[in-house]
Amino acid sequence: MSVPKLRDPSLFKQGVAYVNGEWVPAKSGKTFDVHDPATGKFIGSCPEFDAQDTEKAIEAAAEAFESFRHLTGRQRSKLLRRWYELVMENADDLATLITWENGKPTADAKGEVVYAANFFEWFSEEAPRIYGDTIPSSVPGNRVFTIKEPVGVCGLITPWNFPAAMITRKVGPALAVGCTVVCKAPGETPFTPLALAELAHRAGIPKGVVNVITALDNTPEVGEVLTTHPTVRKVSFTGSTPVGKLLMKQCSGTLKKLSLELGGNAPFIVFDDADVDAAVAGAIASKFRSSGQTCVCANRIYVQRGIYDEFAEKFAAKVREFRVGNGFEAGVTHGPLIHHRAVEKVERHVHDAKEKGAKVVLGGHTLPDLGPNFFQPTVLTGMTPEMVMASEETFGPVAGLFPFDTEEEVVKMANSTPVGLAGYFFSRDVARVHRVAEHLEVGMVGVNTGLISDPAAPFGGVKESGFGREGSLYGIGEYQVTKMITVGGVGTLQR
Repeated sequence: MSVPKLRDPSLFKQGVAYVNGEWVPAKSGKTFDVHDPATGKFIGSCPEFDAQDTEKAIEAAAEAFESFRHLTGRQRSKLLRRWYELVMENADDLATLITWENGKPTADAKGEVVYAANFFEWFSEEAPRIYGDTIPSSVPGNRVFTIKEPVGVCGLITPWNFPAAMITRKVGPALAVGCTVVCKAPGETPFTPLALAELAHRAGIPKGVVNVITALDNTPEVGEVLTTHPTVRKVSFTGSTPVGKLLMKQCSGTLKKLSLELGGNAPFIVFDDADVDAAVAGAIASKFRSSGQTCVCANRIYVQRGIYDEFAEKFAAKVREFRVGNGFEAGVTHGPLIHHRAVEKVERHVHDAKEKGAKVVLGGHTLPDLGPNFFQPTVLTGMTPEMVMASEETFGPVAGLFPFDTEEEVVKMANSTPVGLAGYFFSRDVARVHRVAEHLEVGMVGVNTGLISDPAAPFGGVKESGFGREGSLYGIGEYQVTKMITVGGVGTLQR
C-alpha cells in the first residue's frame, strides 16, 4: 500500500526541529530514524537533540516570553485562531502524516486532526476572557483583588498515540494565557508535531513562543533538562505512571507547577437495566478506538450476570465486523500497534488470561501476514480478578469481559486499582447513575456513552493517574498563577 502524496510536501520536515522560529538540526548532527508501524519501512529522520540543544530552546522561549506575555488576550486569540484555520486547511496532509507514523486508519486520523484543531479554536475564544477577582477586605480602607498571570516557560512532553491532539491540548491554553513553550515531540511520531510547528510559523506565532524539539535515545536527557532547568516554570506530561513519577521527582528540585496525565485502567460497567445494544456500541467505541491504544480505553469490561451472555454475543458480533490492515487502505477499521513491545504486551495479557481459564471467543493471535505489529481484535470471556488484565493496562485491541452480581461488588472491583483516570457505566436507573458516578474513584465518568473527550470538558485523573486538568476552563488555570494585590489607604471620602 503506497503512502498518499502530501498536497504540501513542505509540511514534512526531515532532519530539523523548530527552535526560535528557525528549522535547525541537532548541534551534534545526530539523527534518529522513524518507521511506519504498519510496514516497518523507513519514513524519515529527525534530529537527536541533547541537553545543549534543549537549553537553547528554553533560552529562546524565555526571551520570547518577555514580550509575548504582554500581548493582549485578543491579540493572542487571533494568533490561535489563525493557527486553527491553517490546521483545518491542511487537515488531509496532517491526517496522512498521522496514519503514516502512527498507523491509525485515515478516518481516525482525520477525526484526530479536527479534535486537535478544536483545542486551538476553544482556547482562542478563552484567551480574551482571563478574569481575576475582587475580594472584600477585612481591613477598613484596604482593597483586595487578584490578577491571573502566565506561569512562564513551559516544558511539554507528549505521547505518540495522539501526535496532534496531545500537543494542541497543551499548547493551546499555554499560548492563550501568555506562556511560551518547549514541546518535546514523541520519538515514534515526530513528523505531525513538526508539521504543526510549520503551521504555527505560517500563522505568525512570534519566534521563540513555540519550540518543537525531537529526540529518541536522548529522551531521558532531554526530559531531565526540561524538569530541572530553573527557567522552566511549568511541566505538563502525558504518558506512563512510572515516567510521570520520575519527572515529578526531577521537578521537585525547582518546585515547578505540574500537570500529569498518566496511565489508566478504565472500568466499563454494564448493569442489567442498561440498553444492551447501546452498551455494546459504547463499549466498542471505548475499547477499540485506535486499536485500544488510548489512555481512556475500557480496559476491564464488567457485565452483570443477567445479561452477560447476551452482551458477549452481540459484542463479539460487532468485533467480527472489524477489518484490520494498513491505515491507508480503504475500508480498514483498525491499524497496527505502534511497535513490537506493544504487541508483546498484548500477547502476554492474552496468554495469561487463557492460562487462568478465560475463553477466547474471537482473535487472540498476531497477524504476521499483514505486518510486524498487527494483532487480531480479541474478545475474552470468563475473566477473573486474578488475571493480569484486571490490574494492568493492556493498551491494545483485547476486550476482557468480567461477570459480576451486585452494584457494590462491581464498584469495589472497579476501584481496586492504584490508578483512576476514566470510568464508564451503562444504566437506565437515575438513582444508580448518580450513586455509581459518585463512588467511582476516577477523574472522568462516562454515563451511557463510551466517548468522553471534548475540548470543553476537563480531562484528567486521580490517584496514580496524575493531577491537573486539560481542556475546558480548568485547563486554562494550569498555566496561570494567581497574584493578590492589596491597595491600602483608600479610607473614606476626603472632606
